[in-house]
Amino acid sequence: MSGTTEPIPSPAQGVGPVYRSDREKPTATVSKSISYENVHVLPQTPQLIALLTMIRDQNTGRADFIFYSNRIIRLLVEEGLNHLPVVEQSVTTPVGRSYLGVKFEGKICGVSIMRAGEAMEQGLRDCCRSVRIGKILIQRDEETCMPKLFYEKLPTDISNRWVLLLDPMFATGGSATLAVEILKAKGVPEERILFLNLIASPSGVADFAERFPRLRVVTAFIDQGLDEKKYIIPGLGDFGDRYYTL
Repeated sequence: MSGTTEPIPSPAQGVGPVYRSDREKPTATVSKSISYENVHVLPQTPQLIALLTMIRDQNTGRADFIFYSNRIIRLLVEEGLNHLPVVEQSVTTPVGRSYLGVKFEGKICGVSIMRAGEAMEQGLRDCCRSVRIGKILIQRDEETCMPKLFYEKLPTDISNRWVLLLDPMFATGGSATLAVEILKAKGVPEERILFLNLIASPSGVADFAERFPRLRVVTAFIDQGLDEKKYIIPGLGDFGDRYYTL
C-alpha cells in the first residue's frame, strides 16, 4: 500500500425544481464548496447537474459531448460577464420614455490555453460580438517536467483589457499559473483577469486562489480531488480528446 489517501468524497444533495419537496428530489453529487472570496462556483441547479452528468458519462458520443459542453461553457461565460464592471447608462425607449440601466465599462478579450481552451472560444463569441481572442500554448518540458511556454499570440493592447482566461480542466493548475504570469508580464493587472473553467480540483483551485488573490475564478464544479497520476476524479477524462477527436 502507498502512503496516499483517497480524496474526500464530494457532497450529495437533492436536486430538482424548487416547488418540489426535498423528499421528491433525486440525490445527486454536487460541487465541493471552497472558502475563497475570489472563487465563484456556478449554482448547482438541476440543469447544470444534468449537463455535467452527460459530459461525464463515458458512453456519451462526441457530438453530444460537444453540444452539452458548449451549453456549460455558455453558462460560464455569462456568469463571468457578471463580474465585469458596469456604469450607469440612460436610454430612451421607442415610446419616448427614459430607462436607467448600465453598460459594461472597458474592453475585454479572451485568452485560451491551447488546445482544450480553444473549445471555449465560441461560447465567448456567442455572448460578445467581435471579441478579440488570444492564444497561449503551454506544455510540459520533457527535461524538467515543468510547464513551459511554447507559443503565445495576444492582442497588442491586452494590458488595457479585461481578460477572460479559458481552460476547461483545472488539475494541479500549472498551466493556468504560468498563463497568468505571462498575462501579468504583458501588463495585465491581476484584478482584470477572470479564469473560466468547467471542472477543478479542490487543491489546485485553492493554491491558485491563494497565489493570485486579486483575480477571480468562475468554475462549474469543484470535483472530488486528484488520483495518483494527477488526473481529476471522478472527472470526465481528457476533455480535448473527447471534444476534438473521439
